[in-house]
Amino acid sequence: MRTNFVCRIAAPIFASLALGFAPGAALLAAGQNPDSNADHAHSAPAKLVQMVRDATREFIDVNNAGPAGYGPFLGCVSGSDHGAMGVHYVNPTLVGAGEIDAAHPQALIYEPSDGKMRLVGVEFIVDSATWLKTHSGPPVLEGQSFLLVGIPNRYNIPAPFFELHVWAWRDNPQGAFVDWNNRVTCEGQQ
Repeated sequence: MRTNFVCRIAAPIFASLALGFAPGAALLAAGQNPDSNADHAHSAPAKLVQMVRDATREFIDVNNAGPAGYGPFLGCVSGSDHGAMGVHYVNPTLVGAGEIDAAHPQALIYEPSDGKMRLVGVEFIVDSATWLKTHSGPPVLEGQSFLLVGIPNRYNIPAPFFELHVWAWRDNPQGAFVDWNNRVTCEGQQ
């Protein structure tokens, strides 16, 4: 039931946004040129990477994230042994919808750098119980299978969920759909 999902997943996200992570509270100027941010110019991007780039170009400027319903969640996430994810700007309405659409990622991922936020990728997120009520397996988007994040998890999200990262704006040497990116850092967080 969608209400149950909102209580388990979206409610903590809404609460975090309301408790000081309001979409406009920490927005920084992006100062980013979409053409100069293409770290993966050395090879043609996968179809999903290009779809995400086309769909999120407007969010290169982090100031466009808030009016579209996205707000910072959890601060900058770094790996325990390598790489980072960055700062996730989550759209609780999209998370609560329980649907997957390449043009509407549930989270935008930014890297803090020199007092600005630089768009590096996105994350697609769906509650596993909601998804599995109408599907026989994990989501697959343009041939990329989602990973299951169980409970407990490092994010303190109280229900299992499926997720897929897409590093559309920052090349990842481990692959465009791997969770952690060694070329992303939280060192620039202020």
